[in-house]
Amino acid sequence: MENRANLTRFAWLSIAAALVTIGLKVGAFVITGSVGLLSDAAESIVNLIGAVVALSMLAIAARPPDEEHAYGHGKAEYFSSGVEGSLVFIAAISIAYEAVLRLIHPEPIEQVGIGLIIAAAASALNFGVAQILRRAGEEYDSVTLQADSKHLMTDVWTSVGVIVGVGAVGLTGWDWLDPVIALIVAVNILWTGFQLVRRAVLGLMDTALPPEELGRVMTILDDYKKQGVQFHALRSRQAGARRFVSMHVLVPGDWSIQRGHQLLEQIEADIRKEFPAITVFTHIEPISDPVSYDDTKLDRSRQGVKQKTPP
Repeated sequence: MENRANLTRFAWLSIAAALVTIGLKVGAFVITGSVGLLSDAAESIVNLIGAVVALSMLAIAARPPDEEHAYGHGKAEYFSSGVEGSLVFIAAISIAYEAVLRLIHPEPIEQVGIGLIIAAAASALNFGVAQILRRAGEEYDSVTLQADSKHLMTDVWTSVGVIVGVGAVGLTGWDWLDPVIALIVAVNILWTGFQLVRRAVLGLMDTALPPEELGRVMTILDDYKKQGVQFHALRSRQAGARRFVSMHVLVPGDWSIQRGHQLLEQIEADIRKEFPAITVFTHIEPISDPVSYDDTKLDRSRQGVKQKTPP
């Protein structure tokens, strides 16, 4: 797998795109006076902040494990997703606020054609960068890049809405269309923000792997069950691009330590072959010992556990 420190180049690309689009959209607002274009520019400022946060979180997530973080720093990417989602919320609220003010106090839009050309150019730039980030996020399983891509796509949809609104105003002369379109776009952006925050919360709460991925693990284990091996206490979680799976493997009690060890090594190797960035923990137990079944839940049952007499 490619050194994840190299992923910061995508964050720098996002920062550069944000700076360019801010300049374009502010210029379009100055020319036209459109509240939609002003809101669009405000969201690009939020994009810039989000890209800077993404850059710092990618750098942290790429750090190797250390004594204080033995499982690595991958969860830092969830902070980026949460921050980006929160920033999207702020952008949506600011857009809605400006739109309501403009509904109350409508103002005419000037030089519509030039404003639309500038907004379209900014939107095309954001769309191209968003697709690059999306593909990189999927290829490297980066929560941060995927969140940044979705954030940029909200900016694209904002721009599309604004272009439609400003164009409609230019054709009809109905100034109220500009803020109405801005309100509709704000609602769409809120939904994207909710999804980003939700993903961050689920990651920080050690949510299990998706059902599709757990199904792939179970398919591997099913092959071993046909050999008389049993499993329980299967648990999983994800930290950024890295996955963690643990389980107890129950085998006949008369097996040698060497035979049991070889079985666990093969099981772990099969799972790693299916998921390159995964850490697998296995614990072997005798299938006929009742005590082996006291730890199927997170907190081990004390039934059947003999109390030791202190010396």
